Amino acid sequence: MLKALIFDMDGTLVHSDPVHLKAFAEILEPEGVTIDDDLYRSSIIGHTNEAIFASLLPHLPVEEHEAYAERKEAAFRRLARELRPLEGLVELLDWADCHGVRIALVTNAPVLNATHILDILGIIDRFEVKVTIEQVERGKPDPMPYLTALERLGIQADEAIAFEDSPSGMRAAKAAGLFSFGVLTGLTGDEMREIGADGAIVTFHDRALWEILEHRATS
Repeated sequence: MLKALIFDMDGTLVHSDPVHLKAFAEILEPEGVTIDDDLYRSSIIGHTNEAIFASLLPHLPVEEHEAYAERKEAAFRRLARELRPLEGLVELLDWADCHGVRIALVTNAPVLNATHILDILGIIDRFEVKVTIEQVERGKPDPMPYLTALERLGIQADEAIAFEDSPSGMRAAKAAGLFSFGVLTGLTGDEMREIGADGAIVTFHDRALWEILEHRATS
C-alpha cells in the first residue's frame, strides 16, 4: 500500500536549475570560472556544495569553499522569487492529502533554501518530513537522506515513491530501495532509465505516473 511520496526539490518540485546556474555564474565569474550548460550538468546538478566548490575551486582552502557556497545560496534566494511549482504538482499534493498519503522532502539543499523555495511555491506546510543537507552526515548520491526520511515517516521503502531529476538523486533513491520516477527537467527519459529510474515523467500530469498511483493507492 502506498503510504508516502518523497520529493527532491530543485528540478523536481520546481524547474530551478536555470536560476542555480545564474547564481553560480554570478559568484564564480570573478574567479575566472565560466558556468555553461555542459559544466552545470556534469559538475553541479545533483552534487553537494562541498563537492561542487572543491571541484571548481581546487586551489582554495575549504573555508573559502564554504564562504563561496554561502554567497551562492544567498544569490540563488535573491534570484528565485518568481519560481512556480512544476505543472501538476499542487494537484498531486491534493490527491495525496485526499488519499492519506504522506509527503516528504529530501534535498541536498540547505534548510534556508528549502524553506525559501517552499514558501515561494506556496507549499511549505504540505511536507510532513523535510530532510535537508545539514541533517545528514552524507548527502546524495548516498542513500542516507532517503533512509532518514523513511525512518522519520516510520515506513518501509516499498511503501513510498520517490521523485528525482538528477543522477546523484536517482542513485540515492534507488540505493534506498525506492520505486522512483525521474522528472525530466534536465535529463532525457533514456538517461534517467540508464541510472535506474523506474519511470520518467515530464510533468506531474503524466499518465505514466497516475497509472502507478491509482494502482498503488488501492493495492
